[in-house]
Amino acid sequence: MEKLNFDTVILGGGPAGLSAAIYSSRGAASTAIVDVNMFGGQPSNYLELENYPGAKLIGGYDLMEKFEEHTDMFGVNKFPMQEIESIDLKNKTIKTKEYEFSAKTIIIATGAKPTKLGVKGENEFLSRGVSYCAVCDGAFYKDKVVAVVGGGNAAVEEAMYLTKFAKKVYLIHRRDELRADKIVQERAFKNKKLEFIWDSIVIEIQGENLVNNVVLENVKTGKISNLNVNGIFPYIGMTPNVEQLTGQLQQDAYGFIITDETMQTSVEGVFAVGDVRKTPLRQVITAASDGAVGAVYAVKYLEKQLVNK
Repeated sequence: MEKLNFDTVILGGGPAGLSAAIYSSRGAASTAIVDVNMFGGQPSNYLELENYPGAKLIGGYDLMEKFEEHTDMFGVNKFPMQEIESIDLKNKTIKTKEYEFSAKTIIIATGAKPTKLGVKGENEFLSRGVSYCAVCDGAFYKDKVVAVVGGGNAAVEEAMYLTKFAKKVYLIHRRDELRADKIVQERAFKNKKLEFIWDSIVIEIQGENLVNNVVLENVKTGKISNLNVNGIFPYIGMTPNVEQLTGQLQQDAYGFIITDETMQTSVEGVFAVGDVRKTPLRQVITAASDGAVGAVYAVKYLEKQLVNK
């Protein structure tokens, strides 16, 4: 196992991590960015973004490619596709199958993943009718019937995207109104392929080799009904990617990392940025902003350590 030493090691290569890498390197800190996947994070799966300032309408993959190219300007050391074996925040070491990273400061930018419904059939039919990425799998449902679960921006936007392929898309929401932005709602209500099922939750996903039915429960009446669909896309929230971090630092009840305004966590010299931290808004722009703040204060931390030596 090769041992590597850096001033700053960033865990995660999405918009928060890539932004942090730019600011850290510009601050003259030797910087490495480590990810279990290729860089780009969740936005790489978005068909298009229309609210990133200055970019107007741009593909998610294209925007993240620009982020990564920007890190090359400052000589960031990049380690994608790493199988992480252990993370020790107190001693600031990260071990992968190939390397042992030793850092003076760590920036956690591991992001979050879609929350599961937690119902019977969900795991059994994963990739056989259950998907958490409409952009990845939407084309497989050409002229078929699918359902999306959720009421926020992600759910509504993905439901509209699926209407490009499916002949019918149901949007199942446990409340009687959407949480999505008004402009997103207006577009959805005008889409003739999209039908809304209110006050309902999915209690089971059924099928043979592939999904063919979801069982619904009306939360107000208790009525049970069946909905024949070929696929289901849950978008009911996010769960932080903290499996190897839990118990090492302060987190909220949902596992999101608690930070102060400088992105400092409860562990000295460890910062958290982007979707993995407790934050009121999870967008590409806020993730990038977090990355900048966290990296600037990580550099300040390094400078303070030098002064105190």
